[in-house]
Amino acid sequence: MIQVYYDQMPSPIGPLFLVADDEGLREVRFELDRRPHTPLDGWEHASHKLAEVRRQLDEYFAGERLIFDLPLKPQGTEFQQSVWQALTTIAYAKTTSYGEISRQIQRPKASRAVGAANGRNPIPIIIPCHRVIGINGTLTGFGGGLAAKQWLLEHEERSQGFSLA
Repeated sequence: MIQVYYDQMPSPIGPLFLVADDEGLREVRFELDRRPHTPLDGWEHASHKLAEVRRQLDEYFAGERLIFDLPLKPQGTEFQQSVWQALTTIAYAKTTSYGEISRQIQRPKASRAVGAANGRNPIPIIIPCHRVIGINGTLTGFGGGLAAKQWLLEHEERSQGFSLA
């Protein structure tokens, strides 16, 4: 049986619930509407197992980290994994569209499916799904809410000192 660990941390966009196993980070969940996540039976609260994740997220929120260097283990289908891998190639403070991601994974007609996979990204921020916006430049859905997505994009822009446009 795989041992799963969890911890929580504050962030500028609200509390985050972190989930990992011995192979890597599985999830970063937003605690929306002040509803804390409940760990599943058998999960162990282990701050020390998630200390590096918290450290790198803190550095990111402080504007000191542009790239995460963590072992990741998101759970999903082969298609979702391909989309999430493509998301990791979006440069800090840059944005792209669902259509661009669908072309990147060589599925040019799958932009809606890419959007669905993007919405199921279990490791937001670190796998930067917030950097995917509508083709017309509008913000689209985000698990942490559009205000959090806007904050993340503006934070990256401020940290880099240039416009996202």
